[in-house]
Amino acid sequence: MSENARLINGEQEIEFPLIIGSEQEVGLDVSKLRAQTGMITLDEGFVNTGSTRSAITFLNGEQGILRYCGYAIEDIAEKCDFIESAYLLLNGELPNSEQLSEFRSAIVGEMAIPEGLANIITSFPKDAHPMAVLSAAVNALSTYYQDQVDPLDSDQVKSSVRRLIATLPTIAAYSHRHATGQKLITPCPELGYVENFLRMMLADEDGNYEADPDFVDALNLLLIVHADHEQNCSTSTVRMVGSANTNVYASIAAGICALWGPLHGGANEACVNMLKQIAEDDGDVEKYVDMAKDKASSFRLMGFG
Repeated sequence: MSENARLINGEQEIEFPLIIGSEQEVGLDVSKLRAQTGMITLDEGFVNTGSTRSAITFLNGEQGILRYCGYAIEDIAEKCDFIESAYLLLNGELPNSEQLSEFRSAIVGEMAIPEGLANIITSFPKDAHPMAVLSAAVNALSTYYQDQVDPLDSDQVKSSVRRLIATLPTIAAYSHRHATGQKLITPCPELGYVENFLRMMLADEDGNYEADPDFVDALNLLLIVHADHEQNCSTSTVRMVGSANTNVYASIAAGICALWGPLHGGANEACVNMLKQIAEDDGDVEKYVDMAKDKASSFRLMGFG
């Protein structure tokens, strides 16, 4: 294959380099198009346009391929937990035992949120949409660390990202318990990341809860698979907002708002509502599978593409 592609415009002929991706996909680098020709491209919705090169995630939905930093998602799901996969995505390589222990301790150690932020969460109406609460809380979180939000300081960015990974489960759990009229349960430093989230969500008023290992495994898998999905709507939103040198918290809050949309993360909400419907119908899974197969039925299985 030629290393360049030619654009012919009348008598003008311009060459543009071809870029070969990690899976042998071919891209056309038109970054110098305007400088060389005075023209720009029009690609509504960026259907044919990649906004950047990435060494983080490769996704091919048609072939069922998802890789993080070159590792197949099947291998990661089998051998790693969410904290280990998060370290991989942040650093480009899997941690050794010492690095993993330090990272795990740092995350769990920062799961508690400021009392003022908890008060902000509980000030929302009980029927407030959780994504509204989440985006507002993430934005507000930055106000407690105003000396650590410089987006051009790599150490501050890393600490902000680590803090967000740590506190998002707590914010989500507090939002849930407030909405359901339950007492807030603070994180326990003796528990793991996923175990803490389950306890904060499901414990009784005294904080008593023993996590089912199957629940822990299932939630770990869910978090791993959802950890990164290439240049999707929310990722692109975070990058766009961040390009203005916006701090990490505000950029992530913008991404959460994008994820709120029914054509993006809203599909997950529809899937959860479907599972609730099935559970309320005595858990008759076969009935709903048969309905999904019936072309005359309007029922659709959510979460299966």
